[in-house]
Amino acid sequence: MREIRTEDAVGHILCHDITQIIKDQKKGVLFKKGHIVREEDIPALLSVGKEHLYVWEKREGILHENEAAEVLYRLSADEHMHGSDIKEGKIELIADCDGVLKIRRDALLAVNSLGEMMIASRHGDFPIKKGDKIAGTRIIPLVIEKEKMDRAEQAAGSQPIFSILPYHTKKVGIITTGSEVQKGLIQDTFTPVLKEKLSEFSCEVMGQTMPGDDRHQITSDILRFIEDGADMVICSGGMSVDPDDRTPGAIKDTGTDIITYGAPVLPGAMLLLSYYKKGEKTVPILGLPGCVMYARRTIFDLILPRIMADDPIHAEEIASYGEGGLCLNCDTCTFPNCGFGK
Repeated sequence: MREIRTEDAVGHILCHDITQIIKDQKKGVLFKKGHIVREEDIPALLSVGKEHLYVWEKREGILHENEAAEVLYRLSADEHMHGSDIKEGKIELIADCDGVLKIRRDALLAVNSLGEMMIASRHGDFPIKKGDKIAGTRIIPLVIEKEKMDRAEQAAGSQPIFSILPYHTKKVGIITTGSEVQKGLIQDTFTPVLKEKLSEFSCEVMGQTMPGDDRHQITSDILRFIEDGADMVICSGGMSVDPDDRTPGAIKDTGTDIITYGAPVLPGAMLLLSYYKKGEKTVPILGLPGCVMYARRTIFDLILPRIMADDPIHAEEIASYGEGGLCLNCDTCTFPNCGFGK
């Protein structure tokens, strides 16, 4: 690569894109990398302030920004995403399916720490829809040593930095606790909320029971749903420390593996999350507090997509919600495009 006066560039090959910006009208590529400069191009180049140009001279061990951008793309993307066209050393990753975005954060940090290159993404462990932009990559200088890109590949490791876990179809059993609901003293307004949230995914509600506050009956209903093929069981209500709230103990009595009873999230602090092992199958059992019934967004909205994608949730991940776990209950809800859960 060498610098040359624009008036002397006729017949030479551009080694970078030339961008034209016209306020409120256009921002785009005027001439692409690889373009052979013609006499009639000179006025247009001068009009965008290009009195000098870089023209390409290939050297061993040196990569152009677009070649290096392809390296970043290869170490970033999995099979559920594709790359945009390369522009000015940039490639964007686009989702090919709905699911949950997973990020190997250590690898992302390692690559970004090398300098002269960058990868910027949206938050991981959150829902992604087909067509969503996942991340953008860019090489900072116009050219970069191949050795540095080799180091980037080593830093990233053998697995893609980004992956999407597609959602699965699940059969769900709902257990509505509370003697007041069982006896018809109040209307069940919890289950319609659950069904609405489950309808955002491929779910079949296989049934609902109302065992009141009978601890043994709640346990029995959970196990019966699992025996009948449930992929997830949700127990609504009865999650506080009141003497008549028996749901946590009933879930524990199934022999399930309790991941957490309690979460640093508001609304949703009284969540219980567990996994029941039945042969090779793992069935999440959830105890949901009453806030899920009336608050627009809660802990349930944070964990449900991951459960639908068969993404195991660990206790330390629940604990990490403490930073970002406070929903501000905005007048206009923009979740998940907000700080809740991040």
